[in-house]
Amino acid sequence: MTDLTIKSSQSSCLAIVLAFFSFSIRVSFAAPSTQPLSGISYLDNGSIRLGVDLDLGGAITWLSTSADNANLVNSWDLGREIQMSFYSGPIPFTPEGKQPAPQWRGLGWNPIQSGDHFKNRSKTIECRNDGKSIYIKCVPMQWPLNNVPGQCLFESRLSLDANTVRADCTLINHRSDVTQYPARLQELPAIYTNAPWWRLMTYTGDKPFTTDALTQIPPKMPWTEFRATENWAALVNDHDRGLGVWEPAIFRFSGGFAGKPGAGGAGDSPTGYLSPTQLEILDSNIEYHYTYVLILGSLDEIRTYVYAHATRPSAPSFHFDKDRRHWSYHDASDNGLPLHGQLDIHTTGPDPQCISPDGFWYAAGSPKIKIEAAFDATAPVARIRWKTAADDRFSEEKTISFPVNPDNAFHTYEVDLSHSPRYVGAITGLRFDPVLKPAAPARVRLKSISFTDPRP
Repeated sequence: MTDLTIKSSQSSCLAIVLAFFSFSIRVSFAAPSTQPLSGISYLDNGSIRLGVDLDLGGAITWLSTSADNANLVNSWDLGREIQMSFYSGPIPFTPEGKQPAPQWRGLGWNPIQSGDHFKNRSKTIECRNDGKSIYIKCVPMQWPLNNVPGQCLFESRLSLDANTVRADCTLINHRSDVTQYPARLQELPAIYTNAPWWRLMTYTGDKPFTTDALTQIPPKMPWTEFRATENWAALVNDHDRGLGVWEPAIFRFSGGFAGKPGAGGAGDSPTGYLSPTQLEILDSNIEYHYTYVLILGSLDEIRTYVYAHATRPSAPSFHFDKDRRHWSYHDASDNGLPLHGQLDIHTTGPDPQCISPDGFWYAAGSPKIKIEAAFDATAPVARIRWKTAADDRFSEEKTISFPVNPDNAFHTYEVDLSHSPRYVGAITGLRFDPVLKPAAPARVRLKSISFTDPRP
């Protein structure tokens, strides 16, 4: 037995599951009205064929065109397939003293849809296949641990439309540990392809939706993180045909290839990997939903589909009435869910930061930002920072500080970012520092951060 182990960090590197052991695909057929909770359940619309393995929590183990029946999905172990996968603390995760496999100790809390490293499979507890869509509910397994079900449920609904699969997925947490752990990169979803589909293609430039030239991401290990400014990427063969994934509003992806490209099927070790990713805090009681689309076809067909369905770049508008809108923290935390119409943020360290999800908009069209917040008496000054496509990091040069009223009442603050000569070009993210070098713990309540005149 040989393991290929990839280490990860919470902030920038996604933990990947690739424990190598043999795996065999079992196929069974049943009428939709009497579908058992085992075997493979299929959908076929005459254009593409989709199969989910109910012995593996309903993970996708088959995807092909209806005509050629060549499966793109790699199932060499239970950490592959196309499946749901989530990450949180603590690290290591040792429930009731149970220890993880040594090579996966750094993954922490990591329920996945198929099963665990020790070959224990997740349990499908509900499946409905009406011939047009498949609904699956499962109890996932903690990948690093031996036979430890997650204190959560996974739900997914899959439907076909021409050469695409739409997936609506939900994590329903009911963890007994109510600690708010730091945000981790989530795989939304994890996608593994067979060896012929090894070329990782996307658009990374600052002129999205203009048919500008695509970029090939080097097929290396460990996986590469990259910005996809058209919100899609694809693993294709030498003839530019394969599988694309599009997830609106996701700009951060991870992917690559392990092994020798070109030849190999679902039971062979060479594999391509691709995942749209997002930094998220996963509360003990969260119901976390995401949607993605798989597209089979040529690169031109994949990109044409995205262009026909996507919205063009515009400045974001974040209203924190129901959720965090994918924001995360450094040296800070909030009161958890439900939010009650605001983020109630408390500083926990010397450099508190509220960090937006990755985005893409043009500075020239959106110069002014509004912040609706209530600051306590310890926070007389706040600060906004931003990243750009040309310099994808927060820095002192890309910063504007502004005075606030520390009376613990809500006020709207308007900041003209165009006053900075560095607020130019394509903007890729924001950072809100609610209090600078707090001498004591501080509290800020935040209702919204938005641009006054967002334009593409």
